[in-house]
Amino acid sequence: MKQRIFTLLLALSLSVSLALPALAAPASVPQEDALQALSALGIFSGDDQGNLNLSSRVTRAEFVTMLVRATPGGSQIGQAATSPYPDVPRSHWASGFVEAAVSQGLVSGYSDGTFRPNKEITLAEGVSMALPLLGYGPEDFTGAYPTGQLALYRSLRLDRGVSAASATAPLTRQDAMYLFYNLLSAPTKDGAAYLTTLGYSLNSAGQVDLLALVNGAMEGPVVAQQGWQSALPFTPSKVIRGGAYVSLSDIQDYDLVYWNASMGTVWAYTQKITGPIQALEPSASNPTSVTVAGRTYSIETSSAAYALSDLGQYGLGDTVTLLLGRTGGVAAVAAVSASAGDRVGLVLSVEKTSYPDGNGGTYTAQTVTMLATDGQTYQYQCQGAYQAGSVVRASVNQNNEVSLRGLSSDSLAGKVSADGTKLGKYTFAEDVEILDVSGKYGITLYPTRLAGINLTGDMVRYYSLNGLGQIDTLILEEVTGDMYQYGVLTFLEEQGEGVHKYYTYRYDVGGTSYTIPNSTTRFRVVTGPIQVLGEADNPDRMYSLTATEPGQIVGNQFAAGNRKYTLSDQVVVYEQRGSQYFLSSLSRAQNGDFTLTAWYDKEDSQGGRVRVIVARES
Repeated sequence: MKQRIFTLLLALSLSVSLALPALAAPASVPQEDALQALSALGIFSGDDQGNLNLSSRVTRAEFVTMLVRATPGGSQIGQAATSPYPDVPRSHWASGFVEAAVSQGLVSGYSDGTFRPNKEITLAEGVSMALPLLGYGPEDFTGAYPTGQLALYRSLRLDRGVSAASATAPLTRQDAMYLFYNLLSAPTKDGAAYLTTLGYSLNSAGQVDLLALVNGAMEGPVVAQQGWQSALPFTPSKVIRGGAYVSLSDIQDYDLVYWNASMGTVWAYTQKITGPIQALEPSASNPTSVTVAGRTYSIETSSAAYALSDLGQYGLGDTVTLLLGRTGGVAAVAAVSASAGDRVGLVLSVEKTSYPDGNGGTYTAQTVTMLATDGQTYQYQCQGAYQAGSVVRASVNQNNEVSLRGLSSDSLAGKVSADGTKLGKYTFAEDVEILDVSGKYGITLYPTRLAGINLTGDMVRYYSLNGLGQIDTLILEEVTGDMYQYGVLTFLEEQGEGVHKYYTYRYDVGGTSYTIPNSTTRFRVVTGPIQVLGEADNPDRMYSLTATEPGQIVGNQFAAGNRKYTLSDQVVVYEQRGSQYFLSSLSRAQNGDFTLTAWYDKEDSQGGRVRVIVARES
């Protein structure tokens, strides 16, 4: 009786498993990543209006088009020379792709001589067409069709994200998208990733490297000047300038423009550097890098290299504007009068510097080193008296030379709004540059970092307004403390008496240990978490942080007692075992059996953050 019950239950379980469709395997990547990868390769695109129609079912003509575009050179297919099938005349939009697919043995028509381009394609048909791309043919499958094909499809994990579960289920465009995306990382019959046949490779994790793929398929750059749009072989559906979505009309003169026709996307890069050419390396006859305003940039295009060579129009001592491309190198060189922009910043130092004169010798000129509101340092030759700590503007004068002038502004004070969009009565411009400085160190900030902070007059060194009355430049004095480094002081020893006192410090910053022996400087610190300004091994200043009560991490805050403190984006976590500290992580501190104490520099309302968390074993 027991045997009969077991047999009956087994039969029921088998019948249920056969009746239920297999669940779709979870997608390996977000939909947007898959779309971008396939768009960059030209495999997948929207309709004339850019609509992707992912829920629509795929026809044989549409699938064959994707299939051919997924082959080397497949995006170059044009109209067929003749009509490949009676129902696919030469005038049919997919005639070239149908002809190519048939000639490559990827697909065939029906026994009645038709192709049926508008017929919806099923999972089994789509898989049977895709597997030949990996090198598999009819000889690799036994048994009834499509059992072997679907088994291989699942074993190769081509089913990730595909919702069609049965052999006869129709494929949607989303199903096709995931099928082709999965195909890119699948191994061919010979063992290589299919993506390598298209000239690309997987990353170290065996996944599609989206960044490398988009970079490899990108064209350009061209300099945005009158008539530049004629260089585009398409009408863009997406335009990105400075990381933000804009319209094509927002691209400005002397922006550098790149594009990917398959993605329908244009990228515009805006960074420009103006100043005298101070060096060309390794030589003016074949320069691979150029130094302007004290900074050295690689040259990334042949046209820029020519312009800066002894055969081009620019040489040592000439004042130029470098147009920087997407990798930060020089992609083009422009005349200063046409492209130069001002740069505002803080004078860090004034000193005599030697420069090559272009004739094998050198000359000496007074040089100002400036920390600009973009967070970079620049050097400019100048005349006149300038002092470290002065706010200056570097601009091009009527002689096409960079000149400096001191700046001052009216006092500015007020509270930054909770959403970080306004300071007092002024709105922050969309492209506002904010620099928070302490001595010769500084850091650039987004307006949201200042949200809720009440800025007093002594915190604002300089500000300027654009034509719309919005703040476009803001230089602050030690508001956030984000320019400091943070760690823990493990040892402090005082020796000697009176003016002959010496101090020894041992401390850790970011997992690296440092020692300052026999220093005459008495920093305002005690053992425990600290902030360090300057180079970690030779700090200008060092201060102790303030401890909270023991508490816990909740999101981006530390809750202790009835108070909450905001965590720094770069909060440092240490595990304390006895008198020793070991660099740890937020996740370990949250998930381990620890007593947590947070250490902060200032109150949130004054720009402070929790900088260090110490975890002690409970």
